[in-house]
This record gives sequence, C-alpha cells and structure tokens, in this order.
Amino acid sequence: MTENPTAFDNDFYKRLFDHLYDGVYLVDRNKKITYWNNGAEKLTGYKSSAVMGKSCEDNILMHVNDKGRHLCKHFCPSEKTIADGKKREKKLYIHHKDGHRIPVLSYFAPVKDARGKVLGAVVVFSDNSAKTAILQRIEELQEMALNDPLTELGNRRYAEITINSRLDELNRYGWNFGILFIDIDGFKRINDTFGHAIGDKAIKMVAKTLSNNVRSFDTVNRWGGEEFVAVLVNVKQDQLHAIAEKLCILVGESGFAIDSKNVHITVSIGATLVNSGDTVESVIKRADELMYQSKSAGGNCVSVMQKM
Repeated sequence: MTENPTAFDNDFYKRLFDHLYDGVYLVDRNKKITYWNNGAEKLTGYKSSAVMGKSCEDNILMHVNDKGRHLCKHFCPSEKTIADGKKREKKLYIHHKDGHRIPVLSYFAPVKDARGKVLGAVVVFSDNSAKTAILQRIEELQEMALNDPLTELGNRRYAEITINSRLDELNRYGWNFGILFIDIDGFKRINDTFGHAIGDKAIKMVAKTLSNNVRSFDTVNRWGGEEFVAVLVNVKQDQLHAIAEKLCILVGESGFAIDSKNVHITVSIGATLVNSGDTVESVIKRADELMYQSKSAGGNCVSVMQKM
C-alpha cells in the first residue's frame, strides 16, 4: 500500500469502513462497485464477492423511491453526484438478496483525487426501518383514533391495548415489562399562572422529552390531562429504575421562557414491574399509587415498587 492511498485503494477504505454498522460502498465513474463493506453485506444480504465490479443496474440493490420509481438507470443519485460533484441525501428502498425491500437513508458524496477530479462516489446507507415504523405507527394511530392530537402520542385507549398485548406476551412467553406512571408537578399552577395555551405547551414539551428518550421499542402514551404512561419492555428492576430516573432528570432540565419568566417543569413518577396475575387496572393502580408517593415526597422524583 502506498503512503498516499488513491481514492479507490480498497485496503485503505477497508480499514476505515469495515467496522461500521452502516453500509458503505464505492463506485467509479462508470458506476461499477469497487468496494463493499461488511455493513453493506449485513444490510443487503449480498456478499462483497457477489457485487464487486457490478453496478446497481445489474439487478443488485435496484433503488426505488416511495413512488416505486426505479432510480438506477435514469435518476441515479450516484451518477448525479459524479457528474456535478455535489453531496446528496435520499430516502430510498433497496432490494435485499432475499427479495424484500428495506427502507434506507442514503448519503452520496463525490470521491476526488488530489487535483479535485471526481473519480467516483461513496455511498453510505443505514437501515431506516425504525424511523419508518414510527411514522407508520403515527399514521395508523391517526387513522384508528388511537392517538392524542395534542402530543401525537398514543392515547389512553392505545396504552390499554399495548399493556394488554404485553400482558399476553408475559403470560405466554414470560417476557417481562414495566410501567411508568408520570404526572407533571404543579400543573394547575402553570395553567392558572400562564393560561391553558402555555399549559398545552408544557404538556407537549414533556411528551417530546419522554418519547425522545425512551428506547426505540418502548412506548409513551398520554393517559389523560397531564398524565403519561410509559410501557418499557424487557426490563429488570434496576433498569426500570434507571430509565425512570433518567426521564425525571431530563424533564427537570427542560423548560421555556414566557415574558422573561422561566417555566420550569418537573414530574413525579411511579414505576413498577408487571406480574403475570396483573390486569391493566391493577398495574395502573399500583403505578399511580407509587406516583403519589413521589408527589408526597415533594415531586421531581421516582418511587419504585420493590420486588414482590
């Protein structure tokens, strides 16, 4: 290997990219694939040996957009990047070796030599399934009247459906989960001081803080008023406590200003694991009682049910 690797020195790029989870591949000016990392193999099912020297037009990834338009032959982002030297970002659907389509977020960037000549393009793509699933879930909730219009979270009915589903999994397979019952501290005072519009803003702020900071497979729902219920799957006692504490702290570190006055928000949280004999009513009642223990302790804290 030379001291100054060329733009398509595969050994150089292999060391850089083979440990990434994202898929990375390089194409030359003729759109032939000259490098294909381990991440690309895992995301697409195609081994490097099967794609090297080929192009997308050879029925490999077969990029399409959400309208079903095939991009490889007439609207190829790599080709455009090679032509004009500009970076691009696209939401695409690629073809897996097994036949199904995978939503990916792809970045296209030119690869240039020392004199600035474009030698090809590098494409970095990541699985966009989680984000796509979230967007689809929001659409489904809207269609089924299971979402809360203020916060865009699931509503009380959706929370009940989710808990019932998790209870069924617990009883069938032993998959444990936990519940957080979350209430905004002093919410009446916020409404009385600043008005209901600001109260709504506070609810939305708390909703975003909670939903943005749970794991991708957990759910946060608006139970009603200033109350929220989070359903945390596959957690043990210490994990349940740690997540609840994190959310409590993050809400407490949030806030906004109204007419030079800072609106500071905190929450009280009750946290409990769910038992096989529980119902939606029993577990919510227990979590609610724990939340009131946090209220009695001054708020802005977490009370956790001890192991039963």
